[in-house]
Amino acid sequence: MKKNVGPVDRAIRLIIGLVILAIGYRLKSWWGLVGLLPILTAIIGYCPPYQLFGINTCPPSKDQAPPAPPADAQDRSNTKNV
Repeated sequence: MKKNVGPVDRAIRLIIGLVILAIGYRLKSWWGLVGLLPILTAIIGYCPPYQLFGINTCPPSKDQAPPAPPADAQDRSNTKNV
């Protein structure tokens, strides 16, 4: 399970989860337990729907090479128009 939730996303999820838990506690509602889901994804750094939709908010690692440009985006300045 590769991490796909970045540090900013994790902080936001943690805050939102705590707010949902607090509201549920204040209103004495079991729906507040829904706040555990964003807290859990923040703690483990993995979100299954992100993987399903191909989303990754983690910063690129230093050992990872940058993606290659598409083939049609190559520099064509060396070609001569005849």
